[in-house]
Amino acid sequence: MSSKADLIVGLQWGDEGKGKIVDHLAQTHDFVCRFAGGHNAGHTIVVEGKKYALHLIPSGVLNPKGKNIVGNGVVLSPVNFIKEMSQFDDLEGRLFISDKAHLLLPYHALIDQAKERLKGDKAIGTTGKGIGPAYGDKIARVGHRVGELLDCEKLASKIIDYFEQNHSIFEVMEIETPKKDELVAELEGYKKVLAPYITDTTQLLWRVLNEDKKVLLEGAQGTMLDIDHGTYPFVTSSTTVSAGACSGLGINPKDIGRVTGIAKAYCTRVGNGPFPSEDLGSDGERLRKNGHEFGTTTGRPRRCGWFDAVALRHAVRINGVDQIALMKLDVLDGFEEIKVCVAYEINGKRIDYVPYDLEDAKPIYKSFKGWNKTEGVRDFDELPQNAKDYIVALEEMVSCKMGIVSTSPDREDTIIR
Repeated sequence: MSSKADLIVGLQWGDEGKGKIVDHLAQTHDFVCRFAGGHNAGHTIVVEGKKYALHLIPSGVLNPKGKNIVGNGVVLSPVNFIKEMSQFDDLEGRLFISDKAHLLLPYHALIDQAKERLKGDKAIGTTGKGIGPAYGDKIARVGHRVGELLDCEKLASKIIDYFEQNHSIFEVMEIETPKKDELVAELEGYKKVLAPYITDTTQLLWRVLNEDKKVLLEGAQGTMLDIDHGTYPFVTSSTTVSAGACSGLGINPKDIGRVTGIAKAYCTRVGNGPFPSEDLGSDGERLRKNGHEFGTTTGRPRRCGWFDAVALRHAVRINGVDQIALMKLDVLDGFEEIKVCVAYEINGKRIDYVPYDLEDAKPIYKSFKGWNKTEGVRDFDELPQNAKDYIVALEEMVSCKMGIVSTSPDREDTIIR
């Protein structure tokens, strides 16, 4: 019987601290596999005081013995992937890219930025990296896959045809059709670096599971940004929930073992869209400052607010979460009062579930007493009593155990319960 793959999934609006937990768990796994998203997502990982910012390469790359798979559900920007690869000099034999992953090319970013510009104040607030247009081309069946890089002349001809078929649209967006010889040269440059890593990762993953290797699966963003289950249309363009690991890697639901959901001890969101527990006052600003809440990829300040137990309970159920890793508990150090959103009020009615539209939802809060210091604590019993009470209360509200608690960005400052 083959082994089962453990899975890490974000439970909020992304930026929950998945990178640290994937890095922590990767030390005991043979393979780490990324199943969705593009380089609009970022993980910041601190190991022995040194910061690493990862966007496309799986977080397992920081485990020298670990191997890493970029699955078919990812949209891969060769420019950015190659730049990220340059941080490491030992990737041969431990990095594998799916030949079925879709290419995100420079024109996708130009389309993304032009569309946001044309929408004006109705813009979604994308990162402008081209993720939406790349996934749009995939669904419209006019995209190009990583395996096509192995024949650059043929791929260049297809891209030129695409530009010619959409000439009027590109003209409005002020995007010029590339010259064939320049495009071939650009693609050849990608091929030269990436070709040794391109393979059928589905077959590879089936084989390693059959060999009882320990496999860890990671996505990008969070549940509330899922294309189906998030705050549409203010979402990303991929499946961010645990089910996306199946389609994004070519495995089946029975291949998935323990699911660990990642959530901050408070809440943040980047970009536009509803965020019921957002705090626009001094507490929100303090959370942003204490938590260094600025995007790994964009540098944009994140919107900050209190823990949303309604949305978390929703995410736990959708993802089949077995345990939660509660991140950044130390960011709440020093607050006299800490709030938790326990229900919403919509049109005068109290509801305790996530509705179709959160736009008019107002938070109903429950308050907790704060504490002085949790930073660096590595044993649950050594936490201040109020912090322990807070964690236990959250467990009851979301019906899931907080099996891991993080008390600083450092790998070692982690409580395992």
